[in-house]
Amino acid sequence: MKIRPTGVIPPVTTPFGKDGEIDFRLVAPQIEWMIGAGVHGVAAGGSTGEGHTLDHEEYRDLIAATVEAARGRLPVIAGIIVDSTRDAIRRGKLVRDMDVAALQVTPVHYLFKPSDEAMVEHFRRMADETGMPIIIYNVVPWSYLSPALLNRIMNEVPLVIGVKQSAGDLKLFADLMLMAPDKLIYSAVDALMYPSYVLGAHGSIAAILTAAPHASVALWDAVKAGNHTRALELHKQLLVLWNALIADNLPACTQHAQALQGLARTYPRAPMPEASIAQQAAIRAALERLGALGDRRVEAAE
Repeated sequence: MKIRPTGVIPPVTTPFGKDGEIDFRLVAPQIEWMIGAGVHGVAAGGSTGEGHTLDHEEYRDLIAATVEAARGRLPVIAGIIVDSTRDAIRRGKLVRDMDVAALQVTPVHYLFKPSDEAMVEHFRRMADETGMPIIIYNVVPWSYLSPALLNRIMNEVPLVIGVKQSAGDLKLFADLMLMAPDKLIYSAVDALMYPSYVLGAHGSIAAILTAAPHASVALWDAVKAGNHTRALELHKQLLVLWNALIADNLPACTQHAQALQGLARTYPRAPMPEASIAQQAAIRAALERLGALGDRRVEAAE
């Protein structure tokens, strides 16, 4: 592995048009916006990017467009959200010859939970057949992997380099940090980025970063600088934004937040609904409180 991606890594939205087709012309402007905000990497094809809706060709072309837009200036992580080992391997092979730093892979997300042995074998086969570094995206509620199982997979499959730990239980996050101090542990606990960083998270991959990258980088920088007064202030402001975003149409709400900050308007892929009028108003108010609208930018205080 050439690099170990750390820091603020937004999972970018996929720029669907109103007809549900990807507008690949809008991939590069979003990447430029993220780079301008100072992020440390991007992830494409994840849940915020509605990666579960992409067919194989769309997935390949989206990752290729993201890598091309990044032009080596920051690492690109490719998300994989599918329901079989065969399909996950196929997608990994589609992008392994691109300049992709790692694969971000969920456990299967159908209703039947694999056994621990089957889960270990799933990630082992992925690693063996793609040769790619893998980050486990621990997010599926009925197939949520315990810290002990995550640690086992990382120990038994060396190419599994880390975990993106989602859901709201910060104790599970803390347990994982304690069990696997030498692995890359990313926080996807959107409401609790500040305590995640204080606990030693190596970075974050979460929708809140995509909706407010400038403030998210400022929070990371403030914690690294030991400025906890500023970090707590940013945490509170970002929590207000998260409370406005979090819903079953989270990707659509994230797209709306981006559009308010100057990116082109894009749409969720049906049947996901767009942000409602009430959601739009709450998102605008939260972004105004952050100073993220207009020419204002959030900076970490010295």
